[in-house]
Amino acid sequence: MTKSKWIKRITASCEQADTFQECAFEVIETLADILARRDAAMTAFKKSGGCVLVYHTNKAGQTNMEQNPALRIVNDLNRDALAYWRELGLTPAGLRRIKGAAAAPAEIDPLSDALGRLKVVDAG
Repeated sequence: MTKSKWIKRITASCEQADTFQECAFEVIETLADILARRDAAMTAFKKSGGCVLVYHTNKAGQTNMEQNPALRIVNDLNRDALAYWRELGLTPAGLRRIKGAAAAPAEIDPLSDALGRLKVVDAG
């Protein structure tokens, strides 16, 4: 996905989570850039065959198995993006941090719930 499409999608997600603020637009642009680069790296990874492990020959002529560098880039960009998602309140932990206790689901005490459902009958 392109950077501009990511900007629209992230902005819509922030609005849906009620965490959108104009001052965060630069953060949204940075996250969109990270995600666009991640998408390009994922495309390159898939075009290279999608192998998680590849063989690498070092200077000494030894061949070793290592993680595919393209996959490593994808993973690094995902990790970076997660930090931005959190800062924008687009993860459960980030949303709780921004909204505080209001974002946490309220625990309902069964006794209070039952008492609240009772109908009061006027005896007089």
